[in-house]
Amino acid sequence: MAHDGGSRAIIAALGANLGIAATKLVAFLLTSSSSMLAESVHSFADSGNQLLLLVGGKRARRGADEAHPFGYGRERYLYAFIVSIVLFSIGGLFALYEAWHKWADPHPIESWQWVALAVLVAAIGMEGYSFRTAVHEANLTRGGQSWVQFIRSAKAPELPVVLLEDSGALVGLVFALAGVTMTLVTGNGRWDAAGTASIGVLLVVIAVVLALETKSLLLGESATVQDVAAIEAALVGAGVASVIHLRTLHLGPEELLVAAKIEVDGAETAAQVALAIDAAEQRVRAAVPIARVIYLEPDLRRAVGTDAPTAPSA
Repeated sequence: MAHDGGSRAIIAALGANLGIAATKLVAFLLTSSSSMLAESVHSFADSGNQLLLLVGGKRARRGADEAHPFGYGRERYLYAFIVSIVLFSIGGLFALYEAWHKWADPHPIESWQWVALAVLVAAIGMEGYSFRTAVHEANLTRGGQSWVQFIRSAKAPELPVVLLEDSGALVGLVFALAGVTMTLVTGNGRWDAAGTASIGVLLVVIAVVLALETKSLLLGESATVQDVAAIEAALVGAGVASVIHLRTLHLGPEELLVAAKIEVDGAETAAQVALAIDAAEQRVRAAVPIARVIYLEPDLRRAVGTDAPTAPSA
């Protein structure tokens, strides 16, 4: 379900960005505005990023094989990380280079002056629609979290990526609109360069945030606090007295690995222990449906320090 919502947000953003990018490119060709060029490249980069997210989602659905026994779910994280690199290099660094070039050789917008303003206003409307779609889909899973908490804790990368891209695009459009407007009012092309530089800095910051968040997912994150508590509660039941220790790991946004050492009654037979483990697995899957891979090790609760092997005497 979360992946479907992410796909809808990606497709909405892709359609908006392709239209916006083409319109901005035409506006740059008519006006030679560096802000319009930076925004055009930004929108084309965003379009490529959304294609990367769609490809990553498709490849992640491949089944497990001998080389990858836990499947390919993390491929969605990999493609999200590539998106941060594209946004940093093609979006942010290009805009900063273009700003430096325009600052060194400033020139006013002398032809088709109204085009840049009209394009930017139209782009804000289209980008706003894309952002609204992403917000709507995120609200279905965000719960009571703040937006910062949602972006930091979300295990599915698509919605946070689209939210950050769209919010960055809207703010970047405001920067571009301010730079172009001041250039038209004052006749000083350095206002255009300043707007372009602001766009570049914004994109670099967003790219760094995305890289840090997706890096954490690539390294392997545990289940949420709520899911861990639900798993621990579900493990304890008939035949399982307590949980000695528990480890969880996201194999993908909607697939969780659970490994636990559980306390069983020492008087039970092997058959009874096996039945208790089967029942515990069923309870866990009922409580947390994304717990797909479960490994349970039966053990006896011993006093602290008795688990450690004693050193041989001299």
